[in-house]
Amino acid sequence: MANVVIPDAVLVKNYVGGDENALATLIKRHQSKIYGFIYSKVSDRDISDDIFQDTFIKVIKTLKSNSYNEEGKFLPWVMRISHNLIVDHFRRNKKMPMHRETEEFSIFSIMTDNSPNVESRIITEQVETDLKRLIMELPEDQKEVLQMRMYQDLSFKEIADLTGVSINTALGRMRYALMNLRKVIEKNKIILTN
Repeated sequence: MANVVIPDAVLVKNYVGGDENALATLIKRHQSKIYGFIYSKVSDRDISDDIFQDTFIKVIKTLKSNSYNEEGKFLPWVMRISHNLIVDHFRRNKKMPMHRETEEFSIFSIMTDNSPNVESRIITEQVETDLKRLIMELPEDQKEVLQMRMYQDLSFKEIADLTGVSINTALGRMRYALMNLRKVIEKNKIILTN
């Protein structure tokens, strides 16, 4: 008898319905891809283990609270969670150089306030809003690749794996997405600078 592969969406539904083994199957199915992605970003086994574990704690909490509605996009959703946790890890652990105050050296000589002022923050937010609106107008396949590349920082290999297309197709979709965005920006004389 051939092995029947139960789709992710069915396993998610079964888990939400109380079947704990369904989650174990999902984790086993996608473990190497998710862990490999995390490790490729942090290059540390212990940190990768922690982020992998945190990813599935978040997955479990979301599934248990009935707020999951990705409709068959389980792996990209989990990858997005792990990506966000990786970003959080790097934000939390920004390495700060240690400097001691001496007569020759004052900490104030290297401290600067590079935070944007109110005006530049408003302009940046408007540019981001305009750009997201333009992206939403792209054809679905182009939008998906562009968002995975730009907002999730996935490689074209990862995008190809997640979307089930070849790397060349993923690259082509990205190219067309950028060309289409350029056309709309030029046609409507939109200025996307701050």
